[in-house]
Amino acid sequence: MSILKRILVSIGLYSTLLSAVVAYAIDINGAGATFPSPIYSKWAEGYSKQSGTGLNYQSIGSGGGIKQIQAKIVDFGASDAPMNPSELTVSGLTQFPTVIGGVVPVVNIDGVDPGQLKLDDKILADIFQGKITKWNDRRIIADNPSLALPNETINVMYRQDGSGTTFIFTTYLSQISPDWKNSVGAGKAVKWPVGTGGMGNDIVASYVGRIKNSIGYVEYAYVLQNKMAYTQLRNRDGYFVSPTDASFKAAAANAQWDANKGFYEILTNEPGTDSWPITGATFILVYKSAEKAERTKEVLKFFDWAFANGDKLASELNYVPLPAKLKTMIYSAWKSQVKDTSGKALWN
Repeated sequence: MSILKRILVSIGLYSTLLSAVVAYAIDINGAGATFPSPIYSKWAEGYSKQSGTGLNYQSIGSGGGIKQIQAKIVDFGASDAPMNPSELTVSGLTQFPTVIGGVVPVVNIDGVDPGQLKLDDKILADIFQGKITKWNDRRIIADNPSLALPNETINVMYRQDGSGTTFIFTTYLSQISPDWKNSVGAGKAVKWPVGTGGMGNDIVASYVGRIKNSIGYVEYAYVLQNKMAYTQLRNRDGYFVSPTDASFKAAAANAQWDANKGFYEILTNEPGTDSWPITGATFILVYKSAEKAERTKEVLKFFDWAFANGDKLASELNYVPLPAKLKTMIYSAWKSQVKDTSGKALWN
């Protein structure tokens, strides 16, 4: 065989092998919650290095994630606001949690460091409802006698997109304030009585970071990334607690997970002296009958890797990894609930 022929044959074999690798490596597409975006990004880096499969994740808010999976635009949706069993049935979806974290009030007040400001739950609701408008309000001062709080207007910041973070936050406010429940309510998007809206945890964090005398709410990973001044909150048992993985775990310890209900669980205002009152899980949504079975299977493989290898990364970002018992329940749900259009299970 001539040298030219050998070169051509080699090129042909290389092209064939390259095509096979490209065909095998299926990048998966997801969209939704900004709450877990930092950990999904870290997991994606590790998984890509090991498997060659990439993750394209659009951090667009829980409402957008639900809409995109319902429209079959993405391989999975992500939401901090779990869909209830009837909603899952109507959409033909199933869901499972991935990590647990906390939603945290953050402030920008001169002279107030992280964890210094204490807020009663009713006071928090009244601030976001526009009933308390000054930082030196006597009710705030009563819990913070050592702080020199200013006679300045409170600038409220909130999420204006369809947000699971907002769902968790407003669910909590509805639980502790009947007036909030009746006048504003809970949801991924609500009609805010006062304040300025921003798209995503990162934008709200940016607003609070730049605007003096402001208050907002973001997921805890964004608090740490932006070195923000978080508040303590009075919990259901009457104790002021700070947001930590320990206080998130304390709240999550009360969860009653049920695979038959799509793992639907709300973790706000849980009992316990150490419980952080605005705790929540974040969820992944996939179709029970997957038209693109191989892509859905790749989604399950990604989260299987994350459950097996990603707990340390999650803890480093101050998320709470799922307990082993819950992961076992999730694997069982995959086997029984996620199938191709012929009814064959995608997970063994």
